[in-house]
Amino acid sequence: EVQLVESGGGLVQPGGSLRLSCAASGFTFSNVAMTWVRQAPGKGLGWVSEIDSHGYITYYADSVKGRFTISRDNAKNTLYLQLNSLKIDDTAMYYCQAYGLRGQGTQVTVSS
Repeated sequence: EVQLVESGGGLVQPGGSLRLSCAASGFTFSNVAMTWVRQAPGKGLGWVSEIDSHGYITYYADSVKGRFTISRDNAKNTLYLQLNSLKIDDTAMYYCQAYGLRGQGTQVTVSS
């Protein structure tokens, strides 16, 4: 059974940083490209970033490029998202995704 558990969210001021983690189990993590998506209040799900199975190739939405960094540790079956220079518009529930499945999410709130 695929399980994805996100953590690391919280309340942060504009300009602040957070590091999100996603612990994966139930599948061969090192074989799978992974994705972060987010859902802001009252909005649909939005794609944030993707990383290939080896961690060599990354993609970012224009809205986060240069501020967010996706990475993975295949030895630990864990996906990360480093969020820097956070903006109020980054407020959302953040999910990691594999095989079209998501975890329960971790809330990021950016507020002064």
